[in-house]
Amino acid sequence: MDKLFDILHEDEELLVINKPADLVCHPTKGDEFSSLISRVRLHLGPDATPRLVNRLDRETSGVTVVAKTTEAARQLGRIWETRAVQKEYLAIVHGHVREELGLVDAPLGKDEQSRVVIKDCVRADGSPAQTEFIVERRFKHAEGAFSFLRVLPRTGRKHQIRIHLAHLGHPIVGDKLYGGDEDLYLALVERRLTEEQRAKLILPNHALHAAAVRFTWRDVPAEFRCDPEPWFTDFWSSGELI
Repeated sequence: MDKLFDILHEDEELLVINKPADLVCHPTKGDEFSSLISRVRLHLGPDATPRLVNRLDRETSGVTVVAKTTEAARQLGRIWETRAVQKEYLAIVHGHVREELGLVDAPLGKDEQSRVVIKDCVRADGSPAQTEFIVERRFKHAEGAFSFLRVLPRTGRKHQIRIHLAHLGHPIVGDKLYGGDEDLYLALVERRLTEEQRAKLILPNHALHAAAVRFTWRDVPAEFRCDPEPWFTDFWSSGELI
């Protein structure tokens, strides 16, 4: 049997996974390996009723928390809803971010000008959203200038980090939806992405990784952390430092 996923932690109530990039959380179609939740059911067995506590976009890798019981799902859901959880992401973006650290405070809502139904954008009448970032490294490759960021979202809106970094003028490398040419996303969905378009994206997936989550569980501080995949790490570590 193929490997289902990397397990970061497992007990009677929790299963914490390092979700691979290019894997949806919930099934659309395909076999039992085609979504994270279906792989979880394979791991736990046919009688299990797992629930994903947090969800990551298809191309985002990293820490994903699964509740193995209904009660755990209810309590973890409350923790997430009350924002009593700290999340830490890693991102590689285009360009050299000038500030060493900063905060993007910009409301988000539906992008009514886009051909893509799921796309959101910064808009004055949107829901409040805040994303803090810290520059870890500035570097360059043959493809251009890049920055490696540690990102700390203060809110949890859909596509928040991707939209905010693009709004800052530094879209995530490989982002097909918010990278400036949404036809790349449509080409992917319609299965017409060319080799030339893939080369333009530079990386096989968008360079966003959920590196850690921290929260209090059963009165004890809990932290779950994992490293990005090699294609992500190799890109920023092999660049020429600026």
